[in-house]
This record gives sequence, structure tokens and C-alpha cells, in this order.
Amino acid sequence: MEIGLYTFADVDASAADKGAVGAQRLKNLLEEIELADQVGLDVFGLGEHHRPDYAVSSPATVLAAAAVKTKNIRLSSAVSVLSSDEPVRIFQQFSTVDLLSNGRAEIMAGRGSFIESFPLFGYDLGDYDQLFSEKLDLLLAIRDEEVVTWAEGQLRAPINGRGVYPRPLQEKLPVWIAVGGTPQSVARAGALGLPVAIAIIGGEYPRFAPLLQLYHEAARRAGQDPTKLKTSINVHGFIADTTEKAADQFYGPQAAVMDRLGRERGWAPTNRAHFDQARGPTGNLFVGDPELVAEKIVAAHRVFGNDRFLLQMAIGLMPHDQIMRGIELYGTKVAPLVRKELTGSSYGAKPAA
Repeated sequence: MEIGLYTFADVDASAADKGAVGAQRLKNLLEEIELADQVGLDVFGLGEHHRPDYAVSSPATVLAAAAVKTKNIRLSSAVSVLSSDEPVRIFQQFSTVDLLSNGRAEIMAGRGSFIESFPLFGYDLGDYDQLFSEKLDLLLAIRDEEVVTWAEGQLRAPINGRGVYPRPLQEKLPVWIAVGGTPQSVARAGALGLPVAIAIIGGEYPRFAPLLQLYHEAARRAGQDPTKLKTSINVHGFIADTTEKAADQFYGPQAAVMDRLGRERGWAPTNRAHFDQARGPTGNLFVGDPELVAEKIVAAHRVFGNDRFLLQMAIGLMPHDQIMRGIELYGTKVAPLVRKELTGSSYGAKPAA
């Protein structure tokens, strides 16, 4: 199982000098990606947002900078908001990252959990689903063929025999589908034979297991090769030297983010009791010392049989030194414990289709 990180590069939206704040956050972010590579983590994902509380609107740009500072870690968007972007440009940008990184780039495509990009780029939210479906079809056509002829869409103009360059170093640029808890999205990924990443940011994590069963069943019905299917579980969490320290350091920034989003989406406010419950054995938060977090990752793998596990530690205004210590512990303590436990065990079996 691959073990990694993802982040949205949060910043202080109330800062007067947004340029200076953004510059510092990107400097810190590159240090975090470098450290993740040095301590042996497998993947680093970076999200796309168009809001004042996040520093990255162009994941490929930052990942290109990270590509020349790292050696082994895979570099992915998490996610690229495909519905409001241009598939040709996404492919070109990530092919460029692939060339710079010697074949380590990936695209994680999603419809986006925020809607700011749609009016920003002139798209109608009424076309939300159709935009994603058409643009995913085009992105896969570009991935599979150097010279593209495509006329499958109503919202995007056709392409007639045009080459798309540069081509990636990898034979095929990996494209993952990122989903929340929507069964239709999971089934679509399975039917297309694409890897799927499921974000779990609330509730008991075992309740998401049926989605992976649906994924494998949809793939089977569509005749997809089961050996090519991959799944990722993406969660919130934090690691410190002690479980008490991890909880105390993570609660404030994580709660501030969830409450801010909650005010936008009508969620009830969080509190420390809810937080502590969520970091229980089957809760959605993976927070604690290295041994506790490793045990919980292994326990989740028993449920999901997932191929990848991504942890979002840098949430809200987490201090950079705490994030760096968390990454160090994740790579040097947690990942070896998880790999040792899973190697030679029966936990690697896929969920039954």
C-alpha cells in the first residue's frame, strides 16, 4: 500500500498582504514536499482552489517546482477541478510535470467540493455533471492517443486530428477519480476502469466500505480488468510524539476549518467532544502518536483493502514546524510500522466484488 499526504495549502484569508502570506506558504509547502520525499513517503497530492483561504489555484505549477526538488515521491493533484478547466491544458501541464519529475506525475480529477471556479471561468452550474462527464472523456482520449479526434461533447468544441504535446515520460499518465460519498461517481470510476480516491471527512470510516464494493462490482459488470483497479482512502489526521500533543495541536486549526465550511454549508458547529469521538477507533480522524496512527491505518486497510492511504495533516493555520515534525514521524515511524504489518499478511486482499 502506498502511503502519502495531501494538502490544500491553507492560508489566513484575513491577511492584509495576501502576496506575502502566499509566498511564505508556498515556501513552506515546498519544504514539506521535500521532507516527505526524504523520509520515504510515496505520494504527495495538492488541491486546486479559487478562494482566499487557500494558496494554490494551479497544482501543476507548484508540483513542477517540487519535481526538481524531489527524487522518488509521486506528485499528484488532489484534485484538479476538471469540470471548470480545459482537459488539453491539464494534460499538457501534468505531462510537463511528468517530464520534470522523471515519470512521477499523476492527475486526480474531480468535480470539486467548491463551486467558485464555475462562475470564475464562465461555466453554468446547471451543467455541473455534464461538464465533468464530457471533459473526463476528452482527457482520457488525450491520454490514450497522441493525435486526437473527439466529437463526443455538447459543451466543449470537437477536436479533429490534432496532436497534444508534450507527451509524458510514463506510457500513460495516471488519472484517478476523486469522489466524496456519491455512489454514482464511484460506479462511473469502476465502469471506466479508473482508480478511485474516496475522501472520508466525517462519520465512522467503515460505513464507506460499500462504496468500494460498488466500485468493484461496476468494474466487473463493465468487463474491466480487476488487476488494474486501484483505490485510495483520503482522510484528515495528524501525528505528534504523543497522542495528547497530536490532539491538542490539531484540534484548533482543524475545527476552525470545519466550522468555516459548516457555516457555508449548514453543518452544525464542532466541539472538542465531537473531535475526540472522531479520533476513536473507527472515527474519521487519524490523530495520535505514531503507534496509534499506524494501528488505525492497518485497521482501516482490513476494512477497505485499499492500495493507497493519503493523510491531510496541514489543515487550517497549522504551524509549519508542527507539520514538519508530523511528516517526519509519518515517514520514519508510521509508514515502516504499517508496511511491516501489511507485508505478508492477508490484509492486502481486495474487497469481494
